[in-house]
Amino acid sequence: MKLHVADYLIILVYFAFVITVGFIIKKKIKSSNDFLSSSRNIPLWITSLAFISANLGAQEVIGMVASGAKYGIMTVHFYWVGAIFAMVFLGVFMMPFYYGSRARSVPEYLFMRFDEKTRGLNAISFAVMTVFSSGVSLYALAKLLEIILKWDFDVSIWLAAGIVMAYTFLGGLTSAVYNEVLQFFLIVLGLSPLVIVALQDAGGWAAIKANLQPELTHAWKYMGNPDANPMGLHFMSLIFGLGFVMSFGYWCTDFLVVQRAMIAKNMGDAQRTPIVAALPKMLMPLIVVLPGVIAIALMQPALQSKGYSIPVSADGQLDYTMTLPSMIAHYYPSGLLGVGITALIASFMSGMAGNVTAFNSVFTYDIYQSYFVKNRSDKHYLLVGKFITVAGILISIATAYLAKGFNNINDFLQLVFSFVNGPLFATFLLGMFWKRTTGHGAFWGLLAGTAAAALTHGLTVAEGKGGWIAELYTIKSGMGQAFIVAGVSWIANFVTTITVSLATKPKPDHELKGLVYSLTEKPTYTQQKWYRRVVPLGILLIVLTILLNIIFF
Repeated sequence: MKLHVADYLIILVYFAFVITVGFIIKKKIKSSNDFLSSSRNIPLWITSLAFISANLGAQEVIGMVASGAKYGIMTVHFYWVGAIFAMVFLGVFMMPFYYGSRARSVPEYLFMRFDEKTRGLNAISFAVMTVFSSGVSLYALAKLLEIILKWDFDVSIWLAAGIVMAYTFLGGLTSAVYNEVLQFFLIVLGLSPLVIVALQDAGGWAAIKANLQPELTHAWKYMGNPDANPMGLHFMSLIFGLGFVMSFGYWCTDFLVVQRAMIAKNMGDAQRTPIVAALPKMLMPLIVVLPGVIAIALMQPALQSKGYSIPVSADGQLDYTMTLPSMIAHYYPSGLLGVGITALIASFMSGMAGNVTAFNSVFTYDIYQSYFVKNRSDKHYLLVGKFITVAGILISIATAYLAKGFNNINDFLQLVFSFVNGPLFATFLLGMFWKRTTGHGAFWGLLAGTAAAALTHGLTVAEGKGGWIAELYTIKSGMGQAFIVAGVSWIANFVTTITVSLATKPKPDHELKGLVYSLTEKPTYTQQKWYRRVVPLGILLIVLTILLNIIFF
């Protein structure tokens, strides 16, 4: 792949623009609340697009195209099973607690609902995960640029990290959020032409279905038997592991995305943020799954004359990770190639900036202010927030170099996510809807869930991973193993939390107002038209999602 002057100009204009946004917003940063929480003053359309873009990082763009090539249309389950239902639930049921409690972060809500030790456990585990995730995104970007553009690995890391640090240090969360909106449009506009041209080259969807094995073009039809579908999953494992535990655990409790709704102007906008975001999220498979399906179709005998093939790795296997970059190189001319590469860079930087801004909020509010230096001036915490932003970037760079030495660190990171997010949703579900849940129950439930996840992983093996205690059970795919680990961790947390809570003293009702469903005044929308109310909108989105699942059954 060779870039020309026009392509480099597009990339340079993008870099200049995102830094300029930081300088513009810097003038409005007067307090730590402005820097870390945007003073809850961001418009709905911005929070909604930022909500999607915070998740539209390396894993989403590169990973989902790769999964589309490897697993076919079944990859849409990450959207139509693993996202929309949880986003609707977040908007309708959970945002009133987050926003109404005036909590500045998810760990702070846990402190209000439970106790200090539960907040501390979540804050520390989340802070570690975010900087590791940020570093992995940075590593993946630098590696991608090294492979496809022959850019120096070190230069790529420091350039990308420096730009993210510049606009997040200058404008804080607000700068990151506005740039995430820009990055969303760049990704959509940068990849849409690829989908259109490649789909036409393959002869349309009918030709793709005719040339691919049927299990690659049906989402549900072959899920009754794990051996009959490319993911090696039974539909029950998918529904419970992905559709319930991992989906709700991520979308409803991960501060990285929830933060984008918490900075809305009012309660109504906070609830509508994930609801409005769910519609473009529902359509994202067109951009990030379909190209992978097209790519594998173009390699079939009937379409090999088109001249495209997925690159092969050193061990002779298809390198699915390079599917999207190779398609961009194959189809895009100069100029448009610059747009496509900029879209890739934007996706990685978006994920990194989202992690860094979530990290600096949690570290400043829930670790530094809570455990180390209390009752200092606001100016002090603003300076700390800026310092931690720089520290977060530097730790991310260190993690990126760590990833260079360990090829499986991304798999390890995803496993850690399933360890943490799975049990965490059980804590929130019980805490918000069962007032008898206690802080001791929540804390020991989280520990039990994480321990159960580790035990399950140690006793199962999939694609050579796991089984470090004993290989008692073999799972066909690593993805299936992750869903099972998440499911077991959720059940362990749920049972432990209930058991310990029944044996310990709960908080009195007056301390739980606004934190528990039965003791919280429900928002009313009697004066609003139906399309501004979250429940009708949520029902409409669920119906559309079910229809899409039926169409691609």
